[in-house]
Amino acid sequence: MKKLALFVTLALSLAFGGAVMAEEETDVKSEGVMTYEEYVAADLDSEVVVETYVQAKQSWWEDQATVYTQDKDGAYFLYNMACSEEDYDKLEVGTKIKVTGFKSEWSGEVEIVDATFEIEEGEYIAPVTDVTEFLGKDELIDYQNQFVSFKGLTVEASKDADGNEAAFLYNWDGSGEDGNDLYFNASLNGETYTFTVESYLCDNTTDVYKAVKELEVGDVIDMEGFLYWYEGVNPHITAVKEAE
Repeated sequence: MKKLALFVTLALSLAFGGAVMAEEETDVKSEGVMTYEEYVAADLDSEVVVETYVQAKQSWWEDQATVYTQDKDGAYFLYNMACSEEDYDKLEVGTKIKVTGFKSEWSGEVEIVDATFEIEEGEYIAPVTDVTEFLGKDELIDYQNQFVSFKGLTVEASKDADGNEAAFLYNWDGSGEDGNDLYFNASLNGETYTFTVESYLCDNTTDVYKAVKELEVGDVIDMEGFLYWYEGVNPHITAVKEAE
């Protein structure tokens, strides 16, 4: 029977170009750990315990780390989590961590604060989810902090504090300089939305920072990034390219 099973596996592997199609494993939580559904239902300022996977690191400063994480059901933004520099270096993309902290909200962004963590066995890198159809809709917040994409948006002019127009601004009002956050507008179906390249996450040496600086009004683009929230949707963009 074992030989037959091996034969079938090899046959499937060849049939699918070397990849065996299998059902996705269930992301089982450890005892005492919340599911994403339980986390969403938890009251603000209550203690939460989650198991999640590092998707990107935004910053480390004075033994505090800010990290984008996600499991197979949803995402968790970890703000100023206690973390030594040595441990920060261990938080590679896909790393599984158990986090204990407090659920909080700041200007619409739901996050975990005053947290500690421990590294566990396991790895998961979240696939990008296309949320273009949810722009301007209430359902968009259901994807908060997840790794998402937006497709086929048109770059619109942004105005600085003096009313000058450009394809992007350094800081939200144009008051910054190279190395600061980039803000730019893009529209879909007649509605315009603001996107950000967060300089701590993607500094001025990254491809996305350079790509946004080369945008022109009227360009049609595809984007990827993390669905951050600040007084409404404020995606932190990590990739920009010409629309396919």
